[in-house]
Amino acid sequence: MTGPAVGGYDVLVLGEVLVEVHTATALRDAADGTAARISYSGDALNAAAAAAAAGARTALLAVVGDDELSEPLLRRVDALGVDVSHVRRAPRPNGAYLLSADTEGDRGFVYWRTRSAGSTLSVRHIASWRELLTGAGALITSGITGALSPSSRHAVLAAAQTVHAAGGHLSYDPNFRPRLTGPDEARDLLTRIAPLTGLLKTSCPHDALALVGTDDARTAAARYRALGARTVLVTAGPHDLLLDRDGQVTRHAVPPNPDPVDATGAGDCFTGTATARLVLGDSLADAVAYGAAAASLSVSGRGGTGHVPAFPRTAALAAAHRKTGRSRHG
Repeated sequence: MTGPAVGGYDVLVLGEVLVEVHTATALRDAADGTAARISYSGDALNAAAAAAAAGARTALLAVVGDDELSEPLLRRVDALGVDVSHVRRAPRPNGAYLLSADTEGDRGFVYWRTRSAGSTLSVRHIASWRELLTGAGALITSGITGALSPSSRHAVLAAAQTVHAAGGHLSYDPNFRPRLTGPDEARDLLTRIAPLTGLLKTSCPHDALALVGTDDARTAAARYRALGARTVLVTAGPHDLLLDRDGQVTRHAVPPNPDPVDATGAGDCFTGTATARLVLGDSLADAVAYGAAAASLSVSGRGGTGHVPAFPRTAALAAAHRKTGRSRHG
């Protein structure tokens, strides 16, 4: 795939960056004196870091706060190879979350997001980024971003419509979070976004049950396509990926990681990598293979950006997996 990114960015990522407080102790067992470390994550940053590592010129479109962690947050994003020159500031604190080690993707996070800087994202910001959006190869955004506030919901729709109208690619992950939004609101946003997508990446059973009423990956993909999405990628943790493109269904094995540490952000890593490779001209099959390999490698680190694999490692794992792995129809 080639997009309108000549002279612009290959990939833009619209969303929220979060302060991540990570503990190796299960949250239910946390007590006075539990050790923790601070890093930075959020689905937008995870995807942006992966896109940059995959070789794409990548910029973050976000609103960050004015608290003491804002400067180290931006330094971290920059160090991951993501352009932060278009990030806006708001006189609010940054959102944050607490999590424990997670190897299976069973998320049990505690968030602090009320009145966060990220929740001030609005169509006013989208208007200020219009030239970037119309000149980009692709935009990545998610249901999480759309659920932060009513204004962020409108911003997600406006950005998606702008990129679609300009002929760019849109990757969207519904990423349903019941503590942020209800299923009816999430479905409504999904219904508006799905026809604009070049790739709709979603999880099963979590997203599928809440948004399209099934825990069967193939049925879920068909229901997402019925909403207007042409290409749907359904993930199921370490299990096979299901790819449905215009009704042609294939399953793809995920390369195993022999030493998993934490699956936080693995799905975002997939989306960032696959989107980057599509914009850079790879076939859909190759982009999916690279996305799966990068996601597998990413679980070797703690937190959403604890391990962002360099593309040569991703490509090597994808190539090795082609020889021993499998993809099949049905």
